[in-house]
Amino acid sequence: MALPKAAITTKRIQSIDLLRGTIMIIMALDHVRDYFHNSAFVFDPTDLTQTSGILFFTRWITHFCAPLFTFLAGTSAYLVGTRKSKKELSFFLLTRGLWLVFLEYAVITLLWTFNPQYPVFLIQVIWSLGVSMIFLSALIYLPWGAILAIGLILIAGHNLLDTVHVPGQGGPSIFWAFLHEQRFFPLGSRGIFVGYPIIPWIGIMATGYCFGRLYTPSFDAATRKKLLLYLGFGAITLFIVIRAINIYGDPAHWAVQRTSFFTFLSFLNTTKYPPSLLYTLMTLGPACLFLAFTEKPLNGFTEKITIFGRVPMFFYLLHIPLIHLMAFIGAAICGHSWSDMILTNWVSASPALAGYGFNLGIVYLLWVLVILALYPLCKRYDAYKRAHKENQWLSYI
Repeated sequence: MALPKAAITTKRIQSIDLLRGTIMIIMALDHVRDYFHNSAFVFDPTDLTQTSGILFFTRWITHFCAPLFTFLAGTSAYLVGTRKSKKELSFFLLTRGLWLVFLEYAVITLLWTFNPQYPVFLIQVIWSLGVSMIFLSALIYLPWGAILAIGLILIAGHNLLDTVHVPGQGGPSIFWAFLHEQRFFPLGSRGIFVGYPIIPWIGIMATGYCFGRLYTPSFDAATRKKLLLYLGFGAITLFIVIRAINIYGDPAHWAVQRTSFFTFLSFLNTTKYPPSLLYTLMTLGPACLFLAFTEKPLNGFTEKITIFGRVPMFFYLLHIPLIHLMAFIGAAICGHSWSDMILTNWVSASPALAGYGFNLGIVYLLWVLVILALYPLCKRYDAYKRAHKENQWLSYI
């Protein structure tokens, strides 16, 4: 039964902010590693022939970020919808989605490269969030069950498309890349890197939208916790069973490695681009357990983490240029010219940075410094945002 508008609270849900803040902090670790770790310019940290356990898990733990960011964006959309009409919510999702797509192309690509000539357009997570919101702006007119069914079908079924490839560099191949295949395309003197094919991300956001029903004021907290436990353990169990069968759910099958530990890493080494069914189960399952066990008053430490979760886009837009500016200093320390950090491609694919980088201990230290530097800025922006709720533009950042 729909609640009357007067009965709907605008109070934020602390456990969701805590989870979102946690994944934002973890995300920054991956981006610091991209710009500073010496092996980032040599091999993929999930390459089991070259990686170490700590390096693998430094990358693996950040796998939780993009799917949870997308899933929780859907959840937040549902909660926003408890205060708006369908038409108002659809307009908000459409305009915010278009705004995010614009940000990815015009602003965030520039922050990654610091190159005003835009030699490459990086189509990544903010783009996928934006496009998913645009699709969700239409999906919300369907019944809740239909939205859930569409979301689950996209998540569970898109791996049937893994063997579909459209060769060439023309329009059809670019279109297919945007849908389901990570690729780079040269476009004259420029290029476009499609990092986040959209089909499964739409499914993750749609499912997150349906998940929002658990957090409406009328939903019993004890029942919600029980459901979160069922969903969390259920997703993890499905992941283990389907992964063990090793037939469907991920294009990269696990295999016996040189040691049992590396065989275990192979089991966990699922595909992110686009996110496979198993990747999604592996990340969303533990997230449900996290939410189940964090429905309690915050302490001083967790309250600080929630600040990042309340202003995720603000944090995102600040952490990239901060890390990139720090990398200018890193380049100079390693004997490179600062101009080597004016990029024409993704940072770890830049040949000018051969021989650059620091060990993993330095990466972790720099990560902590980034978080400490951004905390007071995020805290002030969060306070400003909460004090000026009448400014609707603040909901777009």
